[in-house]
Amino acid sequence: MLVPADVVPSLVGVVVLTAIATVVLVLFRVPASWTPALAIARGTVQLAVISVILTGIIESPSLIAGALCVMFAVAVGVAAGRIGMSGRSLAIAATSIAAGVVVACAVVFATGALALTSRYALAIGAIVIGNSMSIATLTGRNLTRAVIDHWDEVEGWLALGARPRVSTLALARRSVRDALIPSIDQTKTTGLVVLPGAFVGAIFGGISPFEAGRFQIVVLAAIMAAGSVTAVLVATWMGGIRVRPHALR
Repeated sequence: MLVPADVVPSLVGVVVLTAIATVVLVLFRVPASWTPALAIARGTVQLAVISVILTGIIESPSLIAGALCVMFAVAVGVAAGRIGMSGRSLAIAATSIAAGVVVACAVVFATGALALTSRYALAIGAIVIGNSMSIATLTGRNLTRAVIDHWDEVEGWLALGARPRVSTLALARRSVRDALIPSIDQTKTTGLVVLPGAFVGAIFGGISPFEAGRFQIVVLAAIMAAGSVTAVLVATWMGGIRVRPHALR
C-alpha cells in the first residue's frame, strides 16, 4: 500500500515535537518524563485504528452508538484510575460523566441546535465525553489534594459534629471551580487565542466559516454544561470524607 506523500513529513514533525517535550522534561528531572512520548505514540496508533473503523461505521446509528459506549467506558476507566481505582471511584466516574454527557447532548439535539444525525452524534458525543473525563479527573484529584492539605480544618469540623460533606464543602466548591478553569479559558478566548480543532477541521472540510463557528459554539456550550454537571456530581460524591485520604500518585 502506498503511503501518502504528506505522511512522512507529518511523522517527522511529530517525532521532533515528541523529542522536544521529552528532552525538556528529562533535563528538568520531571517524574515520569517519558509519559508524554508514550501518550503521543499511543494516541497515534489509536487514531490510525479509529480512522479505519469510522470509515466503515459513520453512516450506521447502531455502530455509532456502540463506538460512543466504548469511548464512555474508556473515559470512566481513565478518570477512575486517576482518582484512585476502586469500585466506588468507577461508580463516581460513570454516573457523573454519564449525567453530564446525557444532559448536554439531550439539550443540543432537543433544541435543534444540531440535527440528530450519526455524524453530529459521534462528533459532539466524543468531544463531550473526552472533556467530561478530564473535568472529572481534575475535580477528584483537586478535592483529594485539598482535603489532605487542609485535613486539620476538616477534622476540626468533624470533631464539632459537622456532617462529612459539610466539612469539605468549601474545598469541594473550590475544586469544581479549578477543574473548570481550562474549559472556561478555552471558551472565552476562542477566536482570539484558541482556534479549536473542530472549527479548523470543519473549515478545512469545506464548511463555511459561519457554519463552522455555529457548530463550535454549540460544542463549547455543551462542554461547559456537561463539565459543570460532572464536576459538581464528582465533588458531591467524593465530599463525604470521614478519614484522611491517601495521597494520589
